[in-house]
Amino acid sequence: MESLLSALRAAGEPTRLRILAILALGELTVSELTQVLLQSQPRISRHLKLLADAGLVLRYPEGSWVFYRLHENAALSELLGEIIASLPEGDHDLQRDRERLAEVRAERAKRAQDYFAANAAQWDNLRAHHIPETAIEERMAELLGGEAIDLLVDLGTGTGRMLEIFGPRAGRAVGFDISPDMLTIARAKIDETGAENCQVRQGDCANVPLEDGTADIVILHQVLHFLDDPQRALNEAARITKPGGAVLIADFGPHEMESLRDEHAHRRLGFAEEEMHAMLVAAGLAPKTTDTLNAKGTPLTVAMWQADKTIRSTEL
Repeated sequence: MESLLSALRAAGEPTRLRILAILALGELTVSELTQVLLQSQPRISRHLKLLADAGLVLRYPEGSWVFYRLHENAALSELLGEIIASLPEGDHDLQRDRERLAEVRAERAKRAQDYFAANAAQWDNLRAHHIPETAIEERMAELLGGEAIDLLVDLGTGTGRMLEIFGPRAGRAVGFDISPDMLTIARAKIDETGAENCQVRQGDCANVPLEDGTADIVILHQVLHFLDDPQRALNEAARITKPGGAVLIADFGPHEMESLRDEHAHRRLGFAEEEMHAMLVAAGLAPKTTDTLNAKGTPLTVAMWQADKTIRSTEL
């Protein structure tokens, strides 16, 4: 009872209601929340602390940034859903918050697109800059095992490297990417290798044009750290994975290399095991395997997670 009262007290203030409503649309940093709500950082930080103490939002520090998202606890999620649904749709402040959020996201997306367009031709070399890709690919192959794959989907396919490596094992392989420059290179690779079972399409990781439960394997290889909202991409990966299928993720473990944000458009400085586990469970997946690769001369690690789409998870 006390936790419920604490949550209701924390939510019962205009600015904090606006924060909850905007976080329902995806995770944001403190700085981004100040841009959306047009309030000072100290004031936003105080409101966020009250919401976090009440268990309504989760806080994830990363280097000099701190990310906030709505709590994923089932009971609290239901309460948050009811609170947010009760807010008036036509409220002026809420409408303006959504408009400013769209502006923040558009500017962020433009910076990322500019980066990918400028680096598409050298993307494979850039991606291998920190930890040898061969080691990552070999371990991913081990995790995939020898099971037959009817449909393999690569989200954020970039230049199509995952299709090049794992496409021959699938009856059909499809890669999605938002960047036309990346897709141009991926298509050229497919043409060069004659991989008739592979294709690439332009598409957003959070809005994949595939029906529910169609893919045997969904891969997200070095993708999530670029995204505004990694949870949405994982939710979408889970949606398109068939019962008995699996989602395979390779991404950086937590690190403090702030330069990757400025120089390489990274939004997230890797993912801790507990955070990834929570996101996979929230997506309706069953985490199965975690592995980590290290390389000499770099503080970076690459972690791999495999999560199954169980029959039970489709019933939840």
